[in-house]
Amino acid sequence: MRRAAGGGNYPHYGNGSTHGGDSVLEPENDRMTDELKGKINSLKSLSIEIGSEVRDQNRYLGDMDNEFDSAGGFLGKAMGRVKKLASGHQSYIVVYLALFSFTVFFIIWLLVKFTS
Repeated sequence: MRRAAGGGNYPHYGNGSTHGGDSVLEPENDRMTDELKGKINSLKSLSIEIGSEVRDQNRYLGDMDNEFDSAGGFLGKAMGRVKKLASGHQSYIVVYLALFSFTVFFIIWLLVKFTS
């Protein structure tokens, strides 16, 4: 085995000078490094945007949850009042009101039908 100029048992591929293939690979490595930096910066900005969007969506979901809770409470109270109204002595009033409404709509229908 032939000894390299730099000493040791390994062949000498360059000693930091621009001999051989080092000068050809150096610009290629720099170009690839710059491309990688650009891709890393793109991924970083994309992940920041995703994080911001996730925070916004979580806030919107929290707001919707609060709105649904308040609407559910409102509907629960309204249903409680309707049940109370239907179960009490006032249920006759609801029946009378329904009959009155039906009668009024029937009379209006007759007037519209025969006056045209």
